[in-house]
Amino acid sequence: MISELLLSTAAIVAPAASTPPASAQQAQTGQGQAGEAQAEQAQAAPVADAATTGDEGGDIIVTGTRVEGRSRLDSVSPVDVLSGASLQRQGTTELGAALSAIAPSIDFPRPSANDATDAIRPATLRGLAPDQTLVLINGIRGHTSANLNTNGTVGRGSAAVDLNTIPTVALDRIEVLRDGASAQYGSDAIAGVVNLRLREARSGGGAQVVYGFYDTQVDTANNRRHVTGEPTVTVSAWQGIGFGSDGFLTVSGEYLKRQPTNRADIDTRVTPRRVTGRYGDPETEQYTGYVNAGTSLTDNISLYAFGGYQDRDSRGAAFPRIRTTASAPLLDRAGLSNGFLPIINTRSKDINSAAGLRGDLGGFNVDLSLSYGRNTVDFRTLDSTNYAYGSASPRDFRDGSVAYDQYVAGLDVTRKFDVFQSLNLAFGIEGRREGYKISAGEPASYGYAPAGTVTGIPAGTTVAPGAQGFGGFSPLNEVKRSRRNGSIYVDVEAQMTDKLLLGLAGRAEDYSDFGTTATGKFSARYDLADWIALRGTASTGFRAPSLQQQYFTQIASVVTNGVPVLTGTFPSTSTVGAALGGLPLEPEKSTNLSAGTVIRAGGFDLTLDAYRIHIRNQIGLSENISASGSTAAVNAQIAQLLAATNTGASAARFFINGLATTTKGIDLVAHYRWRTAEAGAFDFTLAGNINDVKVTRVPTSTATLNPAPTLFARSRILTLEDGTPQQKVTGTVDWSLERLGALARVTYYGDVNQPGTTPAADVHTGRHAITDIELRYAAPKGAQIGLGVSNLFDVYPDRTIPANNSTGVLGFPYYSPFGFNGRYLYARVGLNW
Repeated sequence: MISELLLSTAAIVAPAASTPPASAQQAQTGQGQAGEAQAEQAQAAPVADAATTGDEGGDIIVTGTRVEGRSRLDSVSPVDVLSGASLQRQGTTELGAALSAIAPSIDFPRPSANDATDAIRPATLRGLAPDQTLVLINGIRGHTSANLNTNGTVGRGSAAVDLNTIPTVALDRIEVLRDGASAQYGSDAIAGVVNLRLREARSGGGAQVVYGFYDTQVDTANNRRHVTGEPTVTVSAWQGIGFGSDGFLTVSGEYLKRQPTNRADIDTRVTPRRVTGRYGDPETEQYTGYVNAGTSLTDNISLYAFGGYQDRDSRGAAFPRIRTTASAPLLDRAGLSNGFLPIINTRSKDINSAAGLRGDLGGFNVDLSLSYGRNTVDFRTLDSTNYAYGSASPRDFRDGSVAYDQYVAGLDVTRKFDVFQSLNLAFGIEGRREGYKISAGEPASYGYAPAGTVTGIPAGTTVAPGAQGFGGFSPLNEVKRSRRNGSIYVDVEAQMTDKLLLGLAGRAEDYSDFGTTATGKFSARYDLADWIALRGTASTGFRAPSLQQQYFTQIASVVTNGVPVLTGTFPSTSTVGAALGGLPLEPEKSTNLSAGTVIRAGGFDLTLDAYRIHIRNQIGLSENISASGSTAAVNAQIAQLLAATNTGASAARFFINGLATTTKGIDLVAHYRWRTAEAGAFDFTLAGNINDVKVTRVPTSTATLNPAPTLFARSRILTLEDGTPQQKVTGTVDWSLERLGALARVTYYGDVNQPGTTPAADVHTGRHAITDIELRYAAPKGAQIGLGVSNLFDVYPDRTIPANNSTGVLGFPYYSPFGFNGRYLYARVGLNW
């Protein structure tokens, strides 16, 4: 339908025209684009200033091109520019959720009851895996989270960049390149690139407090209740400091405190029937700080640097352990006769940092950068028990930790030549070192009690060990691995004539763990007239298997059909993984084709881009292979294999290559700016995305077992195909008159399928529209006030029917692209100076 073609990523809102960021004025090159402040740019866009859309689409971009001064509407690939002001004009202060609200090609589900994925939530671009989008900070490669998503969520099997480690108050703008860019930026850029550009200011500052709470009617299948409360408060501030003739230091900080939400249904297994679970956003407290700085050292050389740190303490709930006939003896021996609700506590500590030099050397623009990033996640299980310890079990457990770090050194060189009308040559090298580590928890979190110390369990009774809810890492799980890679690239853009622009890029990379790969990209743009242009790209891409995918190992309770099953995740080359068909992981490969048009006339601009992304040799996490899913002979072999691990696991899974997918879609952004003398300024944006993912190949097992176990079942395939909305359309009206402003946004989401083992077990979110509104008062210097409602009409995804919710926990599908918390009211009060 024609109406469905009103698509693509979000409100294209740039910083206020009166206070452009330094990096939008200063020429930047290479991948180390941190930006330089100029003395005359005294202030960056204030925390809550009036958003504008720039000068008729002339927002200068540095993502997807290495040519100075290229605007988003003059680019050969689709690039969206999202201002820091547009990100902050919402009830949420989470970057992932804010991006999803204004960028229809970005999906940000809010999983719950899924271990650390509750706290470290992955985002997707164009329906692809979270780790198939490259995230840059000031043009420098960001690091992924140490956490690996292993449960049944969107993004299962991925270790992605945690967008929520960067506060919106620290950002000037975000550039989203919706095109394959591995040849330009390296691994992971299959779906595209998200470039987070930090605020730059020599003076000025601001502070604000955002307070919000829910006022919602929760209608689950078996219960109806009204919820008021569950507040979130965010306090943030920034300050620009000038030094020397052009030096700047911008400091930003944020504190967030969020109470947990609960949208669980009634548990029909207990008497009296009541809510026994906790299902929603986890309780969170986090502190974040960022600095961004730059200064000239000589007339030709400048220094830049940035750094950020976040400490996030998050507490989500596992499935409740209730009293049943089977569990009663275990609960009684543990002294928890009435049952309990385990709490999974994750403590994430994240570091981002970089420094570099850039300048003119012999007519070449040279950028030399060095960056370091690290993420550690410490796990604890609270209010729980280890049944194998009986009455001697502690209630709180230290489960161990995972850590990932990354060093990147890059040299980028560009030069413009007077060939044809102009020719821009860029080339560079990059070296990267990655490390991954798993550390064991305390013995009570994973194992059996020392001999002779257990009370309450009769001799000879076999009880699975480990903290209920989230079992700890044992010494057998400990690992410390690293790898290195080097790359070289060339990127050429030639303005052949007034109308024809051609681009060609190539990259070669060598990894210490799996060898060499090469990618390329060709792009072209032809301006038929001043008001219309055609553009297209063809590229190949790749994504290296992450260290987390290669080496993660753990024994944990995985909920299967509502029942916790002790499941082992093993490296594909381990004894268990190899016996079940695992092989050394190889890179994913992709082919990306796109074609589109750009139209602009006066205050109107429109971009329409169609794309096809074919990914082969894609990596996925296998099914949970147990000793009860095949013939008696095979079951016996699997049982013997798992028994030899001495972990108590009754199922196993591992990562494997071999999936192939084809993604087809259309992105569209239509934007109109209407300025009136008396009624103020109006910005209208209609944007959306149509996206269709098809799994075209599923790997078959190489195990010697006969029959071989199923590696990817129906639910895994449908998660890839239907786990994100196939249609998403956003319409936004932003009005401003002097210091007053208002925003109204309606976002339509197509149906999402949270698949089960059979069609009857599928849980659909349904088709829904979410309405957000905000009124604001914003002085250039002085008071900043905003009042708003997110999800004005209190819309929920379709509720989970009782047949698919035997525990009562899953009141709504956690695949929902807009969450399942209901109406949220908020107030924002601040001051700019």
